[in-house]
Amino acid sequence: MSGLAKRQKSKKKRTALAVRETVTLPIAEYERLCAAAEGMEVLQANDRSKANLAAGADELIPAAYLDRLLDGESPRGNPFRVYRNLRGPTQAALAEKAAVNRVNIAEIETGRKQDSVATLRALADALGITLHDLAY
Repeated sequence: MSGLAKRQKSKKKRTALAVRETVTLPIAEYERLCAAAEGMEVLQANDRSKANLAAGADELIPAAYLDRLLDGESPRGNPFRVYRNLRGPTQAALAEKAAVNRVNIAEIETGRKQDSVATLRALADALGITLHDLAY
């Protein structure tokens, strides 16, 4: 068999495979399948969220605290007081845990003072949050 004949035979075989692998659907069935695929993506995202919660990689924040964060309750939108209230310690207890002066905490919460990054990091660590949480 010549080279040309082999190429033609190979081309016919590839064409036959491509035709056999094609599916024609009514548009309604196609749309139903697309909707089902989107639903599956939502379910998979939900499963990932549940797994992150179970692993402690994420947490739920009660709506009341979330509203306070979104409303910018503290001066200049400082979320520090909201996180402290969410976690529960008093200013004195947090000051002791973070090795920071309690007056600094009061001044940060009221917006009278912007403390150093080191102090803010110590407070964030003591609250179990990140600096990013404080800077949203």
